[in-house]
Amino acid sequence: MAPNDSAQATGEAKEPGAGRRKAARYAVPIAVAGVAAATIGLVPALAAAGDPSLPKISAQQLLEKMAASDTQQLSGTVKVSTDLGLPGLGSLGSFMPKGGGSDTSASPDAKLTELASGTHTLRVAADGPDRQKVSILEDAAEYSLIHNGNDVWAYDSGSNQAYHSRHSAADAGKEHGGRTPDAGVPTTPKALADQFLKNVDPTTAVSVDGTVRVAGRDAYQLLIKPKQSGSTIGSVRIAVDARTSVPLKFTLLPSAGGKAVVDAGFTKVDFSKPSASTFTFSPPKGAKVTEDDGKQKQTFKPGENLPGGLGGLSDAKDGKNTKVIGKGWSAIAEIQTGGKGLPKADQGKGGQGGQDAQKFLDSLGDKVSGPFGTGTVFKTRLVNALITDNGTVYVGAVTKDALVAAANSGH
Repeated sequence: MAPNDSAQATGEAKEPGAGRRKAARYAVPIAVAGVAAATIGLVPALAAAGDPSLPKISAQQLLEKMAASDTQQLSGTVKVSTDLGLPGLGSLGSFMPKGGGSDTSASPDAKLTELASGTHTLRVAADGPDRQKVSILEDAAEYSLIHNGNDVWAYDSGSNQAYHSRHSAADAGKEHGGRTPDAGVPTTPKALADQFLKNVDPTTAVSVDGTVRVAGRDAYQLLIKPKQSGSTIGSVRIAVDARTSVPLKFTLLPSAGGKAVVDAGFTKVDFSKPSASTFTFSPPKGAKVTEDDGKQKQTFKPGENLPGGLGGLSDAKDGKNTKVIGKGWSAIAEIQTGGKGLPKADQGKGGQGGQDAQKFLDSLGDKVSGPFGTGTVFKTRLVNALITDNGTVYVGAVTKDALVAAANSGH
């Protein structure tokens, strides 16, 4: 393992976010549900035995190299696996896109929420900011999303349905509530890394933790850890290509231990220019094509749903009836719903059935109490939420105890 600078706090860096914005020149476009921005992951990339010997580099230098990277062309294969500890997509609730979007099976809003759970294989390609493609490979079908200039196409071979949107740069800010269909959330290690690194602050420690080989390439390992207690996030590792400074692998480990919640890595990658034909598409004969006229409003905003200090709560203070408690990795959003908490089963009319229904509702979360009153905590391996019986919601990438403490802080 090559010797590298370790335990370097990000407070020593000089505004790494500003440099990274210069580097954000390509991103594979996918419109996935907002929760996927923080939870979509890729199965660990295949790594060769033994760590490569690379020149010593500090965390600050590695961040600067990542920010200065001008790589705009690549193609490759990634594996997608997400483990939130949820029984199914239905449990994602309000994080899913709601209303207004196209309901065809080829619509990005509808199709790509599948990446929020399970295991998937993707093929990705990018050639600058105007040409990107992502394909989800299934057992007997393939779903592709292609951005080529002003055109965005999506095609589901299983249903032989296609989705098409066309917009100019001038129209981009007017359609879909200010977001076009191709302006989606991260699906590559680089895009995932950008989401985390742009929110790095003094509550975060960053170091270089040795080297690794990913998809046959030498890489440094950037280690990101919260300095604060109470976060559900234990650490984030980003394998950074030694030659291009492009992230090749992204791993998010929970503070409670166990396997990764998010693990993103290329199994194959090529930094040469993809063929122009990669980004061309014509609907097959007989395909049902849905034209998006821009009236279907995209109601979810992927980048705004990242939990805790990862960006999800950074704008919450601007929301009505919402404020942020704390900062960084332990930030918690407090939302006043104006409601009465969780619904109660009708005990009077249901008899034993009503009691059973109430037991089922109670089993969905953990009952808690304190000076704030009583409530229920609903948990995943990453995002937890406390709903009090008076209708206040506390949510963040924090532990149950942190949520209860936040609720008690106002009483």
